[in-house]
Amino acid sequence: MVGLDGALICGVTGGAIVRIDPSTGQRSTIADTGGRPLGLEVCDDGRLIVCDAHKGLLQVDQFTGAVETLVDQVDGVRLRFCSNAAAGPDGTVWFTESTNRFDFEHYMGALLEHRPSGRLFRRDPDGTVTTVLGGLYFPNGVALAPDRRSLLFTETGNSSLSRLWLAGPRQGEVEVLLSNMHGFPDNMSRFAGGRSWIAMTNPRNAVLDRSATWPGFIRSAIWQLPDIMRPNPETIVWAVCVDPDGRVVDEVRGVHPSFDTATGAVENAGKLYLASVWQDSLLAIDLRDRDLGELTTRVEHANALWRSETDNL
Repeated sequence: MVGLDGALICGVTGGAIVRIDPSTGQRSTIADTGGRPLGLEVCDDGRLIVCDAHKGLLQVDQFTGAVETLVDQVDGVRLRFCSNAAAGPDGTVWFTESTNRFDFEHYMGALLEHRPSGRLFRRDPDGTVTTVLGGLYFPNGVALAPDRRSLLFTETGNSSLSRLWLAGPRQGEVEVLLSNMHGFPDNMSRFAGGRSWIAMTNPRNAVLDRSATWPGFIRSAIWQLPDIMRPNPETIVWAVCVDPDGRVVDEVRGVHPSFDTATGAVENAGKLYLASVWQDSLLAIDLRDRDLGELTTRVEHANALWRSETDNL
């Protein structure tokens, strides 16, 4: 994600949250959660909201490095896989738990099981936590629409982008904006200039698609197989950009010799920055270096900005 000062902020394996200067690649550590930080969100007042897969919803002071737990359990049940968050100007935080059945390290079990075990929560400024939606298929990225009247969210497990109406005559209604997407959507960036980037980890896999209709005991058996024997999706560099109504307005898709499977994407100053929980670098793609109106950009020559174990922007 992009901080208020224009620096890139990401979480890394081991729990550290780092700030990176996009012009020099210089980095510094903001804090250490001691867990597995995933989605990050900077509030308008500079507070950093962190979804930590192991620790829950956290708040980080960027100046002192102090880490405060905001939510680690809901209705007496500990959060198992806190994923991504979006914060409103009044301090309300919307956040996802991708699944309550598998830990982050075993995310593939949730996708193979294909059970709607994810939830969307709202934390009010007074600390009250409400389960807004349940029965979701691996909910992941969330982003408030620019007018704050709706919230967009992805479900990796069913390859969709939906909108939850927060105000107006349709308040509380869920509207599917993109269904049966050709890949697996992960994190969403905050809307800027009417655009939000969605990281697409991989194209859909026919075997994985078919497995969703198989009996549960077969899907469980697949999960027990060694990694090398499981069906694996194609690796690619891919992200799509949507407007507040879910229309795709831009796309980057291609290959790179040392980067693939993006789980986070954010645009800043004409460049698209991609991160992945499986890669040890950030990838910077110059969006200005292409013909106007071109939706697909090959990324063989995109630059690795920083090498270390990184996570969602």
